[in-house]
Amino acid sequence: MTLDEQDGDLVPVNVRLGQVVPPEDPEDWTRPLTWVVALGMLAGPLAAAAWFVFAAPARADGPLPGTFLVAALLAAGATAAGATQIGVARSWTTTLGAGLFGALVVVVLGTMFSGDRPLGTTAPPMVHALAAALGGLGGAAVAAGAAALVARARSRTGRLVAPLLAGIAAAASGVAALMY
Repeated sequence: MTLDEQDGDLVPVNVRLGQVVPPEDPEDWTRPLTWVVALGMLAGPLAAAAWFVFAAPARADGPLPGTFLVAALLAAGATAAGATQIGVARSWTTTLGAGLFGALVVVVLGTMFSGDRPLGTTAPPMVHALAAALGGLGGAAVAAGAAALVARARSRTGRLVAPLLAGIAAAASGVAALMY
């Protein structure tokens, strides 16, 4: 009997055969922090979807309140997701990852709501989606840096407030720099 045959009973069949299947209970969605991370990643995209559905921008000559709101929610949501983590690397990567995901979804939504346009023109929803995504991503990057600095704080509030304020300010500044 070889070592592989002895350990074969300890390793699940699907792993021995090279097929990886998800565990039976991959995530406990009753945990509040799971919802904080999920909603943090989706805060900006949900605001963008609501904005584009109910009052899509008709002009692209400057920022609108919705542009600032989506960018701020991207940064704030990413910061909230990062504040659930303890440790510098986890906090930084979660904040930045949530910001990247949210920015990508906002750009996809802007593309979906742009409709058919002649070559060489850009629809207002796409312009605002790009500005909000870039501003929000910049805010998330600033918040990730701030989150790394306060990652060792014991309270979640302590890990949230400074990065949140820094991220929102950077997101608003980014949108203003891009669109004015």
